[in-house]
Amino acid sequence: MKMRVLSGILAVLAITASSATAQAFRAENRVMVTAAPGGFDVAGGGGFGARGMWCAAADYARDVLGARGSDRIFVAQARTPGLGQRAPVRFTLASDGLVPSDVFIVGASLRRAGANLSVDHAYRFCADGRGLDR
Repeated sequence: MKMRVLSGILAVLAITASSATAQAFRAENRVMVTAAPGGFDVAGGGGFGARGMWCAAADYARDVLGARGSDRIFVAQARTPGLGQRAPVRFTLASDGLVPSDVFIVGASLRRAGANLSVDHAYRFCADGRGLDR
């Protein structure tokens, strides 16, 4: 009886894990992007820091969400300075509830909700990782 319960639990976990994996998008720089409430989460920067995260956000916006190059990508939930530097960053294409702000320093942009770039501008950061065997 215990074995059946354990088998059932393992089956549910396997289905849950496979559906979560199916929703993940691997950007061209190999950074993982997942849909999230109010936007999408970009994990890490693939060794390229903030530029890698903006690249992945743009790649996802273009390929999954069908965004145009002139559409804006916004930081929806900023990182706390000095904490959680490896935590995912939430991006969105909607500026609702945000105070849009220009990006002057790419690395600092992830710490400011409302920081935004055009899809085309952010996608240019993908060139940082092209041609590298990783």
